[in-house]
Amino acid sequence: MNKIITVIAFLFTSAFLFSQTSKSKSTETTKPFVLGVIEEIQSKELGEKRILNIYLPEGYKPEDATRYPVIYVLDGSADEDFIHIAGLVQFNSFEWINQIPKSIVVGIATVDRRRDFTFPTSIEKDQKRFATSGHSDKFIAFIEKELQPFIDKKYKTTPSKTIMGQSLGGLLETEILLKKPALFNKYVIVSPSIWWNNGSILNLDSPIFQENFSPQTEIYIAVGKEGLTPTEIPRVMEVDANLLAEKIKATKSKNIKVYFDYLPQENHATILHPAASNSFKFFYPQIRE
Repeated sequence: MNKIITVIAFLFTSAFLFSQTSKSKSTETTKPFVLGVIEEIQSKELGEKRILNIYLPEGYKPEDATRYPVIYVLDGSADEDFIHIAGLVQFNSFEWINQIPKSIVVGIATVDRRRDFTFPTSIEKDQKRFATSGHSDKFIAFIEKELQPFIDKKYKTTPSKTIMGQSLGGLLETEILLKKPALFNKYVIVSPSIWWNNGSILNLDSPIFQENFSPQTEIYIAVGKEGLTPTEIPRVMEVDANLLAEKIKATKSKNIKVYFDYLPQENHATILHPAASNSFKFFYPQIRE
């Protein structure tokens, strides 16, 4: 009798455990973690397809009337700067932090940054070393005529447009700021490669220096402890960035606001993330008690 009871108990326990295991297995699911939207647009200006990584803020609904500022990120591929910048934007727009308004982030995935972010250089060594360089005019046309209209048409945007980039990306931003400043009203220029073409961009005149320049424009410029540039004629990254800031500060326009941020604890590899975070405090200052 005891043997029979033992066998029945064993069978019941086994069945129960099997049932629980089967139940556990049947409820396990795996789903992709979706961070945003991937858009592909065919650019006539560039003659190629470009990928855009889009982060939409919490609560975004196409049918709602609410509209959002847009932050454009250069080097915005998933394996570049898109994810960590989108995270900063999300974090700083949490209700309990409220440093910045909820915003759309547009990461412009890189194809050839040397081609897209540089204007022609007269330095023969750089012409050979960076053979595809010198076509920033086409990339700027892409931003102005194709990218911004596409985003404004498809997404719920406000007129507020920020551009963020580092190194050659910072050089491109500087060119846009000086040549077509109205494309953006906020510029996050980090460790800009002012050294390109021996710093010739510092010699450009610009509408932003004129007293009658009316668009409200805010410019944040940051650099770390980065030292000498990759040029035959010695230049220093920190000095170049400061020269750019001082040149802009000398504007006669009252509608230009510029802030220079030196981060000596950061280098060329580490500076973008903390600089981006600092830029939000500059653009959206808060009085805390």
